Amino acid sequence: MSAAQQLREYSTGRAVSSAPRKPAAVRKSDIPRGILFMIAASLLFALSSALAKWLVALYPVGEVMFFRSFSSLVICAFFILPFTGFSVFATKRPRDHVARGLSQSISQTFTVIALGLMPLAGAIAINFSAPLFAALISIVFLKERSGFVRWTALLAGFFGVLIVTNPGADSLQVGALFALANAVMYGSVTVAVRGMSKTESANTLLMWQMVTLAFFHTFLLFFGFQWPAPADAGLLVASGIINAGAQYCWTRALHLAPATAVSPFYYFLLVWALLIGFVVWDEVPTIGLLIGSAIVVASGLFLLWHEARRKVATKREFRAMEDALRLSQQRFNNMGGQRR
Repeated sequence: MSAAQQLREYSTGRAVSSAPRKPAAVRKSDIPRGILFMIAASLLFALSSALAKWLVALYPVGEVMFFRSFSSLVICAFFILPFTGFSVFATKRPRDHVARGLSQSISQTFTVIALGLMPLAGAIAINFSAPLFAALISIVFLKERSGFVRWTALLAGFFGVLIVTNPGADSLQVGALFALANAVMYGSVTVAVRGMSKTESANTLLMWQMVTLAFFHTFLLFFGFQWPAPADAGLLVASGIINAGAQYCWTRALHLAPATAVSPFYYFLLVWALLIGFVVWDEVPTIGLLIGSAIVVASGLFLLWHEARRKVATKREFRAMEDALRLSQQRFNNMGGQRR
């Protein structure tokens, strides 16, 4: 083994051929369709949240969560299992899937409780702070590097959350506390399962999520159940169907286009929430809600852009190092040929 090869293996952990690198096959993006799917997802998520807010005022929270999760599971199974069979559940990480499902079942329950206790747009605006908590947890517990720019974005985002929650008005609202608890938990789950998409397919992640959510939410029925009227039963089922459709549109959007291109349009969810809250519940947005929401959204978008730039820079540095090592090997081989 040549010295150049040893250096290359030490630096990259694998041998690199001296042959010219062939460009990897790149999936062609369809950004316009991806944006449309993301806007559709935001609208469906807003409708699902509005239905949950309406129903939780009439029925126990556990009942609303069960119908929502179970109907979502039925819809997803109807469209996925005929093509994949039960092999979609094959995984080497069942413990991670169960932990993810348990965390999300608690997180979603907190969300619905918050929706029942505060304006629709306010609860959704606080939920948008989940990426900020995910970034903070990564810095504190995973020791990720964070510079001045990242810390500034985080502090600005948390300042926006304070404005939305308005802790000085009548003391901090109970609904805002549940919304914050959801954001913290969701951010924690995001960090904990960050690598699952590298080993699990989208269908596997989705079906495990639907099954575990339905399973855990079943236990909430012990805390109260009220037999729904036919019309309300339809709304309970519709909430889950709409939620499943939103999940599909969101996944489809990220499949069609890069996250940096479509994720900003997910924030249309706040626009729909403001409109639905005003039309259905006469919820007039306060200046604090509008300003705080704008700060939270801007901070989230900035963090998305900043992390995307960091990833691109890291890939470029790795490729430059790989090319330099390849050139070094070629020169070393040429020198050996001249000696012979």
